[in-house]
Amino acid sequence: MDIYFNVHLLSDSTGETLNAVMRAACAQFEGISPLEHNYYLVRSQRQLDRALQEIESAPGIVLYTISDEGLRKTLEDWCSQTHTPVLPVIDPAVDVLSRYLGLRSNRSVAGQYKVDSTYFSRIEALNYTLAHDDGQGVEDLHEADVALVGVSRTSKTPTCVYLGNRGIKAANVPLVPGVDPPEILLGPNAPLVIALKISPKRLVDIRRQRLISIKEDPNTTYASEESIREELTWANRLFARMKWKTIDVSRRSVEETAAAILNTLSETGRG
Repeated sequence: MDIYFNVHLLSDSTGETLNAVMRAACAQFEGISPLEHNYYLVRSQRQLDRALQEIESAPGIVLYTISDEGLRKTLEDWCSQTHTPVLPVIDPAVDVLSRYLGLRSNRSVAGQYKVDSTYFSRIEALNYTLAHDDGQGVEDLHEADVALVGVSRTSKTPTCVYLGNRGIKAANVPLVPGVDPPEILLGPNAPLVIALKISPKRLVDIRRQRLISIKEDPNTTYASEESIREELTWANRLFARMKWKTIDVSRRSVEETAAAILNTLSETGRG
């Protein structure tokens, strides 16, 4: 039986850091189900008061990333008085950096989201990725940082979008049995090409679930085990012939696949 408990996430920004930390921590325990209560863009006393009222009505753990000293003190004092466990999640990392660098933190609100050249480069990469999804934009694939190739339903699109959000120009090139991949991927000006592999059984499950979700008949050639085995055999032979680096996505999350690709980009001096 799962253990259910309340987790209150308060942020003066988007809350992405809090969500990532909370989920990473909860993943270390079996049989627990956190009930998330999210309070984003908390930048005034009124917004904080509203959050505190909800925390009082559903007691639990409080995690926060708030820069304003006054709001932090109010929150910490309230949690102390009500015996509510509270943690400022980025403070330990900021403290280590402060001691090592001999500098004092400026505690800027949403400092990681500055609209600077890095931000615009990331937006440019994301725009490129969206314009080169599902085989589009073949004529300028040479501009990609990485091209992901693979048969249908090997998580190419979500992985490319994740990479695009990290500032990587990622193109998604689907493979169809018997059809040669774009010429640009075969020549000397090709971007880094990474082939996504998957087990036949896993792909059968994914394709059948996809067809069911769009109210189509799952018993088609597209999702049959025999045709999928033939399709994957063809794709794997292509990967071997082209000597493309491969990543098996059968049991990988999009984040894990993207992390492996980022490592490869770094190792090859392209990231």
